[in-house]
Order: sequence, then C-alpha cells, then structure tokens
Amino acid sequence: MYLFDRVEATKINLGARRPRKRSDWPLVGIFAQPAKARPNRLGVTTCELVDVTDLTITVKGLDAIDATPVLDIKPHVVEFQARSDVHQPTWISQLMATTGTSHD
Repeated sequence: MYLFDRVEATKINLGARRPRKRSDWPLVGIFAQPAKARPNRLGVTTCELVDVTDLTITVKGLDAIDATPVLDIKPHVVEFQARSDVHQPTWISQLMATTGTSHD
C-alpha cells in the first residue's frame, strides 16, 4: 500500500469521468477505475519484495514512481484472492494492455 504523494489536492476526482478521457470508454466513478486522483490518495498493488535493511524495503514491480512512500506491506496469500470469478470490464483490459501502468 502506498501514497500518491504527488497528487495535488486540487486534482482529486470526486465525480465520474471517462478513463484517459476516451469517449469510447464508459463514464465511471473514481473507485471503479485504477486512477491516482483518488480521495484517499492510496494505491495498492502486488509487487516483489527484494530486500529489507533496517527500516528500508526495496521492491520490484510497484506501480508507482521511485521514492513513493510505502505505507504498509502484506504477504500475498492465495486464500485471500478472489473467492469467485472476477468480472473485469473490457475497457480496463484495454487500458492495461496499451499502457503497462494503471494510474492516469
């Protein structure tokens, strides 16, 4: 879990919008999309823990900018994954396939 610390308060999104401003994608609320301008400015992703030295952790694959504050880490536990089929809208798959990162 990490903090989108570079998102200005004036950029926080409270309403619905089209992801990446694409007119062919639906108008959705901020909690229905993987965007950084969230009211709580929190991001969560699965990544690899590379090293722990004192209070410093090094990770690989974090969907964040270098030096982003990491607030918490948790183990990936298979039993905590989705307990049923996951429905993901087509537009999210398209977004991830074309950008390699989710936060716009």
